Amino acid sequence: VAEYSADREAANSEHSAVMEYYGKIKERCIAKPETYAERARRREAEIAGLKEALTILDDETAFTQRGKHGRKSRHFLSMEPRA
Repeated sequence: VAEYSADREAANSEHSAVMEYYGKIKERCIAKPETYAERARRREAEIAGLKEALTILDDETAFTQRGKHGRKSRHFLSMEPRA
């Protein structure tokens, strides 16, 4: 009986240590659902970034499509016939 009591105490001690460790890491490892406000804020930031990127690309495209004397230059991959 004494041997079983010692085994039970050891198992309870180990179980307590495991549960304490689990309690510490549970907050970092278990995913928490995002609130609507957080999702909306992140989405608005993403849309603003995409709009900024589109503006930059449009400006660069307009700049690179102009040849000498302000004419549009023909891109080598374009399907338009040469004039």
